[in-house]
Amino acid sequence: MKIYKAYAKVNIFLKITGMRGEYHEILSRFMRVQNLYDELCFVPKRSEKFEIIGDFSCTTEQNTIYKAYEALQSAVKSESLEKLMRTHGVDVKKSIPAFAGLGGGSSDAATYLKMCNEVLHLGLSLNELARIGLKVGADVPFFIYGYDSANVSGIGEIVEEFKEDLLELETFTPKIEISTPKVYKSYRENFYAPLGADKIREFKNAKSADILKNLSASEANDLFAPALQEYKELKEHYQYEWHFSGSGSSFFKVKEEK
Repeated sequence: MKIYKAYAKVNIFLKITGMRGEYHEILSRFMRVQNLYDELCFVPKRSEKFEIIGDFSCTTEQNTIYKAYEALQSAVKSESLEKLMRTHGVDVKKSIPAFAGLGGGSSDAATYLKMCNEVLHLGLSLNELARIGLKVGADVPFFIYGYDSANVSGIGEIVEEFKEDLLELETFTPKIEISTPKVYKSYRENFYAPLGADKIREFKNAKSADILKNLSASEANDLFAPALQEYKELKEHYQYEWHFSGSGSSFFKVKEEK
């Protein structure tokens, strides 16, 4: 069986630009982490129920892969998809930590959608897959497109490739389970200062290497200060020159050349 790689991402920067109803609109630079990925493949099984094989703390119904299956089936109403999931399970070798701001769940969901599209010859375009993926989570479209680096805006549905060299990154994830809604709530109540149009343009055009060199973790990521406020133990893990990904708890930096 073919093995598919579901890569992690980091947020080089993450800025809030406003609100859309209950959702925060963002501008963020997503970059793929080349050396950190989960591995997914279809494996034959005997039981007819939907099966995900791997080290997960959630139920099958809560898993992003199952949610991706439901969103895909709702969009294509395919008998061959139903049959595939009756006869095969999804085997996931997890390497990306959960609750980490590295997009593991979103990447798994996107990879599953692309696997089904390829194996079943569904003929869906990347744009169509991204629309389906957005129903699963705001970060899923980035992983559907498979860019090395992209500016992601709106609530995650606008993904624009940013042409630059992929940086070699190292990540560190403290064992702190962070609730993304809790961090956004703290930002909204205590730190709300949406980015203006001039700054939006500046961030959109800046190279990732320059952002990481010139800005601190809190200057680059609007969610770092609220995360620190809600999870005091994060401070013990923060080191100078490291940056913060998403709502955490992962830190990252460019690998030093030996």
